[in-house]
Amino acid sequence: MATSTSSSISLSFFSSSLFSTKSHHFSSKPILKLPSFSPSQISLSLSIKSELTPLPILNFSGEKVGETFLNLKTAPSETARAVVHRGLITQLQNKRRGTASTLTRAEVRGGGRKPYPQKKTGRARRGSQRSPLRPGGGVVFGPKPRDWSIKMNKKEKRLALSTAIASAAENSIVVEEFAENFGKPKTKDFIAAMQRWGLDPAEKSMFFLTELEENVEKSGRNIRTLKLLTPRSLNLFDVLNAEKLVFTKGAVDYLNQITHLIRLHLAHSLSSDRRLLILNHGSHLESTPLKWGSELDAKND
Repeated sequence: MATSTSSSISLSFFSSSLFSTKSHHFSSKPILKLPSFSPSQISLSLSIKSELTPLPILNFSGEKVGETFLNLKTAPSETARAVVHRGLITQLQNKRRGTASTLTRAEVRGGGRKPYPQKKTGRARRGSQRSPLRPGGGVVFGPKPRDWSIKMNKKEKRLALSTAIASAAENSIVVEEFAENFGKPKTKDFIAAMQRWGLDPAEKSMFFLTELEENVEKSGRNIRTLKLLTPRSLNLFDVLNAEKLVFTKGAVDYLNQITHLIRLHLAHSLSSDRRLLILNHGSHLESTPLKWGSELDAKND
């Protein structure tokens, strides 16, 4: 897997060392001395880097026909776990509609009359039938409609997504365009193709395609563990939730083209000396907006 360092770090829910509690040990002893870093070391460790990740290319028969490279910007190892976790929490929390609502004792209909006299009945005093203690009464501290959405910078969102994709390179493959091999929708043929590519239909897999043909979509939609995504629907949760990632050649070119366009855009806005430095050393790029999902569609429109 490719990260900003030479060490292998996975961001998958299943095999991630970043999301594993066993790999993080906390000591109750106070920290007496902190390590010192030079300014050059600090600036280097916090820089966002872009590295080439080799991926095998398989044809529809499952034979290896070549190799390609995935060039994505990734967060440094010191902040990768935090960035991806924040992106995941933002996505899941922003999906909440926040429409749950209950009625308090003041909002429940009825209960204005005192059920029985205060004294001389031998029962506990009661002023309303809509007390939270009674069936049909109000709810104490129940949910009310609220906005659960939280804000996350676009650059940070794209960095979290690209970091997750790049970290899963070890469990990723690239396949040639296979839409023309499906003349009609047939789930059995899609499962057979997955097995030829070394994928287990019982394991969660994510396919990233630039275009989703109708026959391909209908062939794979009955597979419970399969996700078919396009640039519009690509999201962090499905990337992390999948055990295997499958890209088409067009999808890899799409991801690499975005990184290349960012590099040219950033170099164009700088002086000639720094422009040459960035073009030659793309691994020291600053965080620059990527076009994901609806932003890409809006640009094409």
